Amino acid sequence: MTIQKKTSQRQGFKTGESIVYPAHGVGQIVAIEEQVVAGMKLELFVIDFEKDKMRLKVPVAKAEAVGMRKLSETDFVERALKVVQGRARVKKTMWSRRAQEYDAKINSGDLIQIAEVVRDLYRADSQPEQSYSERQLYEAALGRMARELAAVNEVSETEAVRLIEVNLNKGPKRTAKVDEDGETDAEAEDVVAEEVQAA
Repeated sequence: MTIQKKTSQRQGFKTGESIVYPAHGVGQIVAIEEQVVAGMKLELFVIDFEKDKMRLKVPVAKAEAVGMRKLSETDFVERALKVVQGRARVKKTMWSRRAQEYDAKINSGDLIQIAEVVRDLYRADSQPEQSYSERQLYEAALGRMARELAAVNEVSETEAVRLIEVNLNKGPKRTAKVDEDGETDAEAEDVVAEEVQAA
């Protein structure tokens, strides 16, 4: 297997550029290499994910198919921040099913879907504690969203988290209302449980 460094741009992506890879979030293209594997030439994006201390090689021809994309535009980031200000929507399904749906949204690479998970799993200080698995999913979604915001706005990840939290706290206070499609606010069950205990 021979490796040679080659070009600096392919498929609209270039060396040094930050990108979003669905399963891992924000990474940086550090090189575009050509490798010969079993007699076939393959062009590969070499992507570093600093947060996970990981390097991934993605065939240039498959980049689009796997959902690799450029960072979101600023107006799209603003839309994602508006999403986290919205009312939490939680389906009345078993937690295991919801957890799978949240996980799929986090790994979709879609900033709006990730923002929905952050919104739906967020707990203000005044609200009941999250379960361990809820907290894990919330932190995974928050981390993904914050890394992309940080890269787009050229701020630290800590500042990006702060920005997201400020927007979360602009959201409506969560009350026990159920809408037409059988969805309830995130806290509905918890509020009812607290009332039962208080009685």
